[in-house]
Amino acid sequence: MKLYVWILNAFGLVAGLLLGGMVILVSYDVVARNLGMPSFAGAMDVTEHLLPVATCIAAPWLMYNRQHIRLDVLNTLSERIRFVIFRIAAAIGCVVSIVIAYYSVAVMLDAYEAEAVVMKSIVFPEWFIYIPFPACFALLAVECGRQAVVGELADDEGRDSMLKPENVL
Repeated sequence: MKLYVWILNAFGLVAGLLLGGMVILVSYDVVARNLGMPSFAGAMDVTEHLLPVATCIAAPWLMYNRQHIRLDVLNTLSERIRFVIFRIAAAIGCVVSIVIAYYSVAVMLDAYEAEAVVMKSIVFPEWFIYIPFPACFALLAVECGRQAVVGELADDEGRDSMLKPENVL
């Protein structure tokens, strides 16, 4: 379990670094353009491609730390009913994540075999974009499956995340 948590924390850290890097890149680009300084020509293209990657990389870590989207309206239901709904939703999330992981491998291999290239202000093989998606959705499937079996834990019960807001700040 420690290796699993370490991997999830690494994914969360990488996502945070990517988002922070994008903020710096876009901020520099805006300032440089307004001051007539040289700017990175592919800044917007890099950001366009990294935003979905960072979002996907963060998803398993967010799920593990219960920071994903939740419906507060369910809090009005009894705890027993909430528990059942949570486990059903986690099981559905597991199945959907497995399907997306499978198809993301297929899309990546398709782009690789077709030798597709992204040609904007920067040029690179299209399959590079798809590299993180199979691993992210596989981890998401594992976490959803784990939560479907174990159920919802109390806030800090069983968690060992170094990237929790209270541990970072």
